[in-house]
Amino acid sequence: MKGLSKDSATWHEVEAEAAGQRVDNYLTKRLKGVPKSHIYRILRNGEVRINSRRIKPEYRIQAGDRLRLPPLRTAKPATAPRPLAGTRLEAAVLYEDDALLVIDKPAGTAVHGGSGISRGVIEQLRLERPGARYLELVHRLDRETSGVLMLAKRRSALIDLHRQLREGRVRKLYAALVNGQWAEAKRSVKLPLNKHVLASGERRVSVGRDGMEAHTVFRLRRSWSGFSLVEAELKTGRTHQIRVHLAHLGYPVAGDDKYGDFALNKQLARRGLKRMFLHAFKAVIVHPISGATLELEAPLPPELEAFLARLDASEASHAQEF
Repeated sequence: MKGLSKDSATWHEVEAEAAGQRVDNYLTKRLKGVPKSHIYRILRNGEVRINSRRIKPEYRIQAGDRLRLPPLRTAKPATAPRPLAGTRLEAAVLYEDDALLVIDKPAGTAVHGGSGISRGVIEQLRLERPGARYLELVHRLDRETSGVLMLAKRRSALIDLHRQLREGRVRKLYAALVNGQWAEAKRSVKLPLNKHVLASGERRVSVGRDGMEAHTVFRLRRSWSGFSLVEAELKTGRTHQIRVHLAHLGYPVAGDDKYGDFALNKQLARRGLKRMFLHAFKAVIVHPISGATLELEAPLPPELEAFLARLDASEASHAQEF
């Protein structure tokens, strides 16, 4: 929020993209360096005015609201962090327009910081795009999962895409290599999921009768001796849903370090698969502004393609022995 002064009150007109936000959240995002406790103090004391009236923290701002701020002192910012070498995400952009940014998220990168992770996708992109007025995650991917990740560049786009997700109007397709021979061309799996926390503080998910509804549709795409490549379509979006459903059915995802076959994972690492083989390769949405159907696709990463090629070569070698 430009133009703030420590010596006199300032006025600011609320932009259209911010409409509908609580004023406390709006101020927290925009008054960098001002402690939350101070923001709530000036709200309680009536020092923040909208259209010359006192407001409460839960007031939802509207486009064109005239916002008055009292004199503020912000903490002197530390040296701005720089994008980490080798982690720039601009090259991963799959699609972009005024409302939407879609990237091919690399495996091993969290979508946001926290729990010992100083910086995730959202923080990295904000560093790479210091002039971005608005940038928020539409959904999440597990840290070790690669593929299509959507971010909103307008609040209205975020709200619309969240509505589409709630209503089940977004198609999300994943490619997973599993241990075992998948027999069915198509299988609809409805198994409720429970979240729990280990003594170490690590979050885990398991199938449980009293869990939340979770629905995944699996389709067989290819098979090898001991492995199958399946397409997984999410009908609900629970934490670790695909991984837990597959592990519970006896087909753990290759390379999964939480729910997988740990002994097999070590063997796979020696054979060149050093990550989990789960990739969000496609998402189909209704564009939040134009209303057009938009298909967003991320190709299978080179390291996963290379491992499938090794499986092909191994199968061909065994065939020649007979």
